[in-house]
Amino acid sequence: MDWKLIDILLSFLIPGAVLVHLVLAPFTKVEESFNLQAAHDVLSYGTPTANIEAKLRAHYDHFTFPGAVPRTFIGPVLLAGIGQPFVILMGAQWAQTIVRLVLGMFNAGCMVWFKKNIEGAFGKPTARWYAMLQASQFHVTFYASRTLPNMFAFGLTTLAFANLLPVPLKPTGPRHRLALTFFVFAAVIFRSEVALLLATTFLTLLVTRRTTIARTIVPFIVSSTAALVISVPIDSYFWQRFLWPELAGFWYNAIQGKSSDWGTSPPSWYFVNALPKMLMSSLPLIPIPFFRPATRTPAAMLVTPCLAFVAIYSIQPHKEARFIFYVVPPLTATAAMGANTLWTLATTPFLASSKKTDDKEPRAQSNGSLFSLLTAAVLVIAVLGSFLISTVMLGFSSLNYPGGDALNELARLIARTNRTSNILVDGSVPPVSVHADVLSCMTGISLFELSAASSVTGFDIALDRTENPQKLAVPGFWDQFSWALAEDPEPILNSGGDWHVVSVVEGFAGVEQDFDPDPTRDVETAPDEGIPVVGQGLSIRRLKGFVKCLTGGRWIGPRMDPKINILYRGRLEETEKVADGIRVTPR
Repeated sequence: MDWKLIDILLSFLIPGAVLVHLVLAPFTKVEESFNLQAAHDVLSYGTPTANIEAKLRAHYDHFTFPGAVPRTFIGPVLLAGIGQPFVILMGAQWAQTIVRLVLGMFNAGCMVWFKKNIEGAFGKPTARWYAMLQASQFHVTFYASRTLPNMFAFGLTTLAFANLLPVPLKPTGPRHRLALTFFVFAAVIFRSEVALLLATTFLTLLVTRRTTIARTIVPFIVSSTAALVISVPIDSYFWQRFLWPELAGFWYNAIQGKSSDWGTSPPSWYFVNALPKMLMSSLPLIPIPFFRPATRTPAAMLVTPCLAFVAIYSIQPHKEARFIFYVVPPLTATAAMGANTLWTLATTPFLASSKKTDDKEPRAQSNGSLFSLLTAAVLVIAVLGSFLISTVMLGFSSLNYPGGDALNELARLIARTNRTSNILVDGSVPPVSVHADVLSCMTGISLFELSAASSVTGFDIALDRTENPQKLAVPGFWDQFSWALAEDPEPILNSGGDWHVVSVVEGFAGVEQDFDPDPTRDVETAPDEGIPVVGQGLSIRRLKGFVKCLTGGRWIGPRMDPKINILYRGRLEETEKVADGIRVTPR
């Protein structure tokens, strides 16, 4: 067996999985919006050196939609700077994919480097198990390319843990200082909760006498100062006020307790809900290294600071899985040690029995070999099962972005609409005016996607994102738009203009079991409304109809509910059914 080739393929398994998740779920949600919109603005408008405040306020999105707390621009600037040559080469319509790909490959590269250090510390078999276990997990792979502040910190914390692994022949002092630097930069610039992980990790090192305060105090001061020198000037420039974003965020969320406004969970939630879902088949493998003297200590050094971090952080009422993503690689590494232990114990007797020619206890040896073979089979099936579950979760998750889906369908409608009558006297064509409601903007619409839609249609799309109910209720407000994307179309339909629902975009609403004795029933219109369903909802309806024809009317799969209505002011006539929706022309 060519293990060298297998090791190369396994090294590409993690970035390959990240890429697949990016391609199949290309849209983003509101949690990712700040960094994504900021990267768009840096790419599109650059960094002015004269009339700075006026130009930033005129073009940069964060002055209009600042969010609850200010965030750092360090990540968006890096994404824009690295991605710019590729955007120039491939076109603006690929900008969002490129920006996300840069972040995704950074995080994937950090996990591959972590795997390389696992190989040096625990051997190639353990590193191989880590690659398979890590790639089979859904959450980290899905979020690796998503522009959450946590995912900028994730790569740095993974590099920190890589430098804490006991790699022989490499001095621990410089590696510990480098790990400290990565933790500090992640905490000071991107996510303040990493400071708690830094504390639990280095307290563990202090207690076990692997480092001393004297060795850590100087690199801590130097790295903290360097991180502040980078963050404060850059972020003060973009926000046009003196600012350390993570201090502002920590004060707002932790000291003032405002994070609870977004919901609370019980103290046990991370342990009984988040970690089992994130680790999947890795979870039951974590205790195994503690039963072997050779792996007990390194496993404890990985697990102890991570679980201590999660336990202390559980005091915070508001909880989200992404807040503890940083512990997944070290816990998965511990699981990989357990998997390798099981695999070695399972396969060694079987291989040994196959080499014996004179066995005095054939029945006992046979039973032992059978048990070993079953153990190995269960281990392989568990990993394959995780891959299967992750694939299903990816399919369902990709249906959670009706706003992005609606914008794509709107672009197709605009491109197919004859607008030559709208040409102005000077020969120019006015922008297509569109209003998008809150749900649309929260589930996929971004400035990058808006630019891509304009590129597809050949027309500039002027998007309005007004949220204020009082402004939306002003008479004549809707007269300024030609199109609208709305969860609830009634206020627009009742506004007095000649508005009509053209089509509806559906989104994921759970899993359903359905039996319809008539599998040939029309699946392309919304129930009882006759409004055409477009986008992914249409694809799922067609798949559902196909499966029902094969199964006699039975279906188990995603349930899709109407989410976003596409409205047009005026009259459109359906002229032709096409594979990806309806083609319309004005009357």
